[in-house]
Amino acid sequence: MSARYISLDTETTGLDFKTGDRVIEIGAVEILGRTKTNESFQSYLNPQGKLISEGAKSVTNIADEELKDKPLFKDVVNEFIDFIKGAELIIHNAEFDIGFLNNELKLINHEVKDLREICKVFDTLLHARKTFPGQKNSLDALTSRLNISGYDRKFHGALLDAQILSDVYLNLTGGQVKLNLSSEEHKQNKINKLGQKIDFKVIEAKIDSKDLKAHEDFLEQLSKKIGDKVQW
Repeated sequence: MSARYISLDTETTGLDFKTGDRVIEIGAVEILGRTKTNESFQSYLNPQGKLISEGAKSVTNIADEELKDKPLFKDVVNEFIDFIKGAELIIHNAEFDIGFLNNELKLINHEVKDLREICKVFDTLLHARKTFPGQKNSLDALTSRLNISGYDRKFHGALLDAQILSDVYLNLTGGQVKLNLSSEEHKQNKINKLGQKIDFKVIEAKIDSKDLKAHEDFLEQLSKKIGDKVQW
């Protein structure tokens, strides 16, 4: 029987479940052996009054009003557990997602206290850091480096990221990879083919403090989730 893997991702109201942040979406995709199946699990969740941070809204494009009629975690937990039980979970920055999901289990006093009791966990972020030391290893960076295309990455969604992560995992653990240009090659980006220096004119854009704060919240949320510093 082929080994069973589950590519898993969550979206949350914020960065820290210890301060009350909650899971608002779970997405999971099944892999048997080296093949993605058509089986998946996805559910939005009602965070029971916990508002979504501005950073999380920027990442997910999910509004608080959209979650009011969604199920509670306790309403979908058994279906979720049945889907992942016994599989090896593939997660990017596993401590983040496992921490949030274990907190949801704790809040409802579920018999499963830790997902690692019923599943093995493979952290693609840790694996990528060993494979590509010193390089950016966010999910977006790996998607580009491994030539994975066909996905709309304007916003992050749990099921979408789980689908992308399954492709990243299969490539990381057995597929062909396209290596990044060396840092020396990047340094030549201001030199044209004739060896002439190209002058660039930089236009300074002015933004107000509210826009700057929203941008900083977005970067913090994204960096925390992917486990890799994002600077835009």
